[in-house]
Amino acid sequence: MTVPAPPRDASPPGQPKKAAAAAWIGSALEYYDFFIYGSAAALIFPEVFFDDSDPATATLLSLATFGVAYAARPIGALFLGHVGDRLGRKKIMVFTLMLMGLSTFLIGCLPTRAQVGTLAPVLLVLCRVLQGISAAGEQASANSMTLEHAPPDRRGFFTSFTLSGTQGGQLLATLVFIPIAALPEEQLLSWGWRVPFWLSVAVAVVGWVIRRRLDETPAFEQQTADEGVVKLPLVVLLREHWADVLRVVAGALIASVSTIFTVWALAYATGDTVGMSRSSMLWVGALANVVALAAIPLWAALSDRVGRRPVYLIGAVGSAVTMFLYLWAISTGNYPLTLFLGIVAFGVVYSAANGVWPSFYGEMFPTRVRLSGVAIGTQIGFAVAGFAVTFAARIAGPDGDDWTAVALFTAALCVPPVIAAITARETHRVPSERLGEGAVEEGAERPEKVTA
Repeated sequence: MTVPAPPRDASPPGQPKKAAAAAWIGSALEYYDFFIYGSAAALIFPEVFFDDSDPATATLLSLATFGVAYAARPIGALFLGHVGDRLGRKKIMVFTLMLMGLSTFLIGCLPTRAQVGTLAPVLLVLCRVLQGISAAGEQASANSMTLEHAPPDRRGFFTSFTLSGTQGGQLLATLVFIPIAALPEEQLLSWGWRVPFWLSVAVAVVGWVIRRRLDETPAFEQQTADEGVVKLPLVVLLREHWADVLRVVAGALIASVSTIFTVWALAYATGDTVGMSRSSMLWVGALANVVALAAIPLWAALSDRVGRRPVYLIGAVGSAVTMFLYLWAISTGNYPLTLFLGIVAFGVVYSAANGVWPSFYGEMFPTRVRLSGVAIGTQIGFAVAGFAVTFAARIAGPDGDDWTAVALFTAALCVPPVIAAITARETHRVPSERLGEGAVEEGAERPEKVTA
């Protein structure tokens, strides 16, 4: 039997695994930097940078600085998406990692408000903006890299490693913060909180070594050789693919589940109303992320068989329900119940949407504008998700204990992703070279697998 020749833009043997590994490790290292800020914003920064305010206001201001990075992400997406579609995915992946490492290290070096006054929170916000710009290009470039290297019938599985790496980074950040949070109060607030940020130097070096050895994708190189790069990717994107950009923006609001779980619920559970310990609640996040590491590729592999939309919808609809149950469990003060429902909500159910969106969104666009489309669409949606924590803190009332309002708010933010998925094309069987061309008959034959 004759083995069909691979398409001209097919990756050499071994490259899909290499790209997935680079995406996983790089995203884990980069999002370690990004997520340690979330833990610090909930547990440390109210007393270090906003200690001149009452506790509730200090927490609100601290959580607002967490959202600042999300506001900066659309701006970073415009620039980095443009560069990535013109110069390649690899260059953006290396640049974003170095920028994240530098900005995170600088946060660990900042003076406190007690030392320099209002200059301290100003410098904190500037560093957080740099983190946001870096994150804007990280996932989109890693997603494009893995999608364009992946075999046609396993794009969901290979592309999911970007988000699996993101969860790995969140797990690493949580594990690092657990012993830090257990330090005596004086040591914690003086120098202990800085250590996780200083470790970003090692993070950046390791990530740079891994990513600089990765090849550019054959799809991008073929696009460049055949048609050249698009002079203004944003213009082409908004002219020809505006509807899918809007779908990605709406779909990206699902990230609100992550920010509410990671930051607001942590602050609520460890506050005066509930009073759970910092370490015990950090373990909820850690164990949920351990489960997510396994669940994300499994959900993605399922989407390669049954489609992106049904798996994504399980995650979006299920998250609206399980987040309500999780916040209720926290309100009872029952730690075993909180632990169980935290793992179910974030580790299992949310992972369905989280594991599928890298391929689902990326497959909406052709190679020439893929990085711009995914970057701009996701980062606008993520900007709203980032400030969802601040909105949650406001609607939770003066004592920060109205968890039902926050649960309903989170559920409402899951509605646009559901609409986006229902109206999107199913793409799991569409040949890679036809992605982004428009509606394709859903029963189209899957491309034949090429064996070595």
